Amino acid sequence: MTCVCISTLKIKQKKKGKYMREEEQMNISEQILYIGVNDRAIDLFEGQYKVENGVSYNSWIILDEKIVIMDTTDKRFSATWLKNVEEALDGRLPDYLLVSHLEPDHGGNIQAIMTKYPQMTLIISSKAAAMLSQFTTQDFSERVHMVSEGETLSLGKHTLQFFMAPMVHWPEVMVTYEQTEGILFSADGFGKFGCIGTKEEWLEEARRYYINIVGKYGVPVQTLLKKASALEINQICPLHGPTLKENLSYYISFYQKWSSYEPEEKGTLLVYGSVYGNTAQAVKELACELENRGEKTVVIDLAREDMAQAVAYAFRFDKLVLASITYDAGIFPCVEDFLYHLKMKAYQNRKIGFIENGSWAPMAGKVMREQCEAMKNITICENIVTIRSALKEDNKKQLKALAEELLQ
Repeated sequence: MTCVCISTLKIKQKKKGKYMREEEQMNISEQILYIGVNDRAIDLFEGQYKVENGVSYNSWIILDEKIVIMDTTDKRFSATWLKNVEEALDGRLPDYLLVSHLEPDHGGNIQAIMTKYPQMTLIISSKAAAMLSQFTTQDFSERVHMVSEGETLSLGKHTLQFFMAPMVHWPEVMVTYEQTEGILFSADGFGKFGCIGTKEEWLEEARRYYINIVGKYGVPVQTLLKKASALEINQICPLHGPTLKENLSYYISFYQKWSSYEPEEKGTLLVYGSVYGNTAQAVKELACELENRGEKTVVIDLAREDMAQAVAYAFRFDKLVLASITYDAGIFPCVEDFLYHLKMKAYQNRKIGFIENGSWAPMAGKVMREQCEAMKNITICENIVTIRSALKEDNKKQLKALAEELLQ
């Protein structure tokens, strides 16, 4: 089967007098077409993650003897997506709708498409079948075909094979492998924030996406990676973000690290909550001490910068410094929120140091340490830097001692 390159697509579109949508660069071949949409209006993904460059809802259609639509989109894009489907069908009728994940950003148009094409069969996992009625007001149970682990479905020239991926990141998730062209439709795996066509490196937004959306479920991801390792994969098609074609080992290597909770690289993330700037000053002094010793550092003000990015960076590096004022006999709210997110995402296998500040009864160091000791395989630095209001010369000595311990 001959793949159609982007330049060829452009020529064909020009001959027809049509403008090629940016998303059509996601077409895989003459028989596997992209019908997804870009969401540039969204400000918060899942109601909490900032997406300055929006997000894509990816959907494909395989045109063979039997036609299958691969996932839907958010219902806010019903009209656009249904038009994309109709244009791709070009007068034919679809045989199957395959839904790998019921979450509303992917399953929001199940009811609309099933109603429009009443002859169509819905292919889902057994767990998805049990949950389906929660997302639709019509009963489609008589049109559901539940597939099991390793089962195949022939479309003609193309054959689909199904693999269950529970808790990556919902319990009903499955991924689909197209055997003829070696394509893994990976559900939320290998996804990233950002619309199709966004000019940015894959890694930053893929990391922020993985750690915050899937990060808690490292063991299920490892299980899925083992299944995938037995397949001959030429291309990975996630439900968000670009398809991955070249150098797939590069992308898989990050998923191996992230899902095993191993650091990507040596370095120190320093995060802080500061009211009058004294705690912030201490953090910056420590960052200089570390950099002078050859350490890579990133400093984040948790009250002002993106929490999801801060959490992602915590997983990127092998060391973390937490700095907080004492606030209501505890820690500053943004620092507490950060620690909550680390705990929820199963943060582990790192070294952590502490800076506390308190004008009369410093408690932040004790509270932060107790929370971190509850995490798995965490090495705690013994040199806790204690500031009483403003940074003094004695504190600078403590900062040097902490820098030395962090790098041991």
